[in-house]
Amino acid sequence: MVVRDVMTEDPFTIEADASLDRAVDVMCAKDLRHLAVVDAAGRLIGIIAERDLRRAALAPAVDEDVPAGDRRPLCRPGQAPEDLLVKDVMSCDVVTTHPEAPLAHAARIMFERRVGSLPVILDDRLVGMLTEKDVARALANGRIGGAFDPEGILW
Repeated sequence: MVVRDVMTEDPFTIEADASLDRAVDVMCAKDLRHLAVVDAAGRLIGIIAERDLRRAALAPAVDEDVPAGDRRPLCRPGQAPEDLLVKDVMSCDVVTTHPEAPLAHAARIMFERRVGSLPVILDDRLVGMLTEKDVARALANGRIGGAFDPEGILW
């Protein structure tokens, strides 16, 4: 089984200059935990996750009198959290996978890197998104590792 077999094709995306409010709206409306950030050519430039949004929501507005070393990295002086853009909070160092990668390998990367999704890249373009939910669904449907073995579960 390969990533292409279970990934979500044509995933929802957002632009780096979009507001965080827009990202929240898209993620809530589409029931997403991760949203790929792409440039005008459709190339992946980052990813924004629920945890990035939670962190941004907790970042207080920064007073210009606060020394630079004590400022939260999300906000510039005088900027309120509601003024943040996707590019201000997205993760730029994104771990990706290929559509023909073995699913077990991609799942292991997700586990080891502690990421909930892997953008799927082909020819420098985003073609899909592999999420924990996709991997779990494949496992539950017996598409990974054969039949379900209740003795294999550690309680």
